[in-house]
Amino acid sequence: MFWSDWAITLTLFTPLLGAAAIALIPKAQEESAKPVALVVSIIGFALSLGILAGYDFGAAGLQYEVDIPWIDAVGARYHIGIDGISLPLFVLSYLLTFLCSVYAYHHIEEPGKPKAFLALMLLLQTGMAGTFIAFDLILFFIFWELVLVPMYFMIGVWGGPRREYAAVKFFLYTLFGSVFMLVAFLALRFTAGTFDIPELIAFGQANEFGLTFERLAFLGIFLGFAIKVPMWPFHTWLPDAHTEAPTVGSVLLAGILLKMGTYGFVRIAIPILPNGAMDFAPIIAVLSVIAIIYGALCCMAQTDLKRLIAFSSVGHMGFVMLGIATLTPVGINAGIFGMIAHGVITGMLFFVVGSMKERYHTRDIATIGGGALQTMPKMAAILTYVSIASLGLPGLAGFPGEFGALLSAFQPAPGLADAGLLTFYRVLMVLGAVGTVLTAGYFLYMLQRINMGSAPDRWLKAGLADVSVIEWGTWLPLLLMTLLLGIMPFLVWNITTPDVNALLSYFTG
Repeated sequence: MFWSDWAITLTLFTPLLGAAAIALIPKAQEESAKPVALVVSIIGFALSLGILAGYDFGAAGLQYEVDIPWIDAVGARYHIGIDGISLPLFVLSYLLTFLCSVYAYHHIEEPGKPKAFLALMLLLQTGMAGTFIAFDLILFFIFWELVLVPMYFMIGVWGGPRREYAAVKFFLYTLFGSVFMLVAFLALRFTAGTFDIPELIAFGQANEFGLTFERLAFLGIFLGFAIKVPMWPFHTWLPDAHTEAPTVGSVLLAGILLKMGTYGFVRIAIPILPNGAMDFAPIIAVLSVIAIIYGALCCMAQTDLKRLIAFSSVGHMGFVMLGIATLTPVGINAGIFGMIAHGVITGMLFFVVGSMKERYHTRDIATIGGGALQTMPKMAAILTYVSIASLGLPGLAGFPGEFGALLSAFQPAPGLADAGLLTFYRVLMVLGAVGTVLTAGYFLYMLQRINMGSAPDRWLKAGLADVSVIEWGTWLPLLLMTLLLGIMPFLVWNITTPDVNALLSYFTG
């Protein structure tokens, strides 16, 4: 009984307890923070697998639910639970944190300080995981904001030459969006009388809010979530944050943090404010397609390898948002799959780029000069494999989500089609398909400049080390998942479909 009722609470606060334990380590014994963080992340991941094993995959609705009074003065409750929409993201957050703990055992950028770095990483994990399981708007907002501080310091202290600029830009952009989101949350509370997300969904789908209210509230929530995704034109903080962040920070930022925005649209904005979502869906779809094409064109112009991967996230999250903007079960399922695939693939890309930076001491593509297949054949082969997965090759994890998003745009929700938007969405589908060609173009161009040709003499003489044992241990789970999700996408879709269908019953009738 304890496990079924409090499993998620125990899992959620394990990283927080680990961060507190690391903070108590004497400064003279900083290195002992590494095994502590590793053990804590293993325990957290094992607990998340226990939740996955005990989950009823055939049922829709919340499981492992806890709903108790919390802040009576404002009506906030400690209401957490998990369903098929949040379960894959919840488990992925613990997997990536565990792999980052393994990687950080021997790879922490200057100025070192493993105690502070790993405590921040575990605190960040608590905020990310909590966002996916909170079913009270105040609780959701607290976890949402909790990630700001650790990521700010991870970028600002352990980042690259422009780290202070990138950290402040990340913090201010996200905080700016959060202000509007909080105002919208308060408006929902004063109108519906509750912060509880399931109650607000029932209230909104009974058309109790009124159309004008829904449009204004959706706009406020849209700004908060769109900046986090980030959608074009709110994306400008992302390339700087990714480029300057340490490797672990980039992996968690790409793998989990961006998904908080897309998840927020699926969990909160669309089901609570369905009429506002119907009005904003075409706008979101247009911005998504712009992001797909714009992101690809920006990637072609990059000279910094890590910045290229950062811009690729703009395009990939565009596919996710295009699927969500169709308001169909196919589109939402494709969007959730795209979130998982992007977390696995792009997280892996940032791991590889970080390791290449350690060998070359540069991320400049021209300075690297090609020939990586000569100097580091295993590393180059992994880069090729993950890049091809990212460009959407069938049989690998990048394909099902992108294909599903384009397919859903061919037949959007009945309300959108009845409003005369069917041709509009199909045009966007064609433009999105053009984006897939551009995506293939910039990845193949990058691989040609990094892997192919003869390596410059200085790299041939440098004796560059290939993939280490620690790197293999960190990367193998992601490499295997990239293949597994590509050939068996039902592993995710069987989990998400029941809850997506229930969530979208308002739009599908």
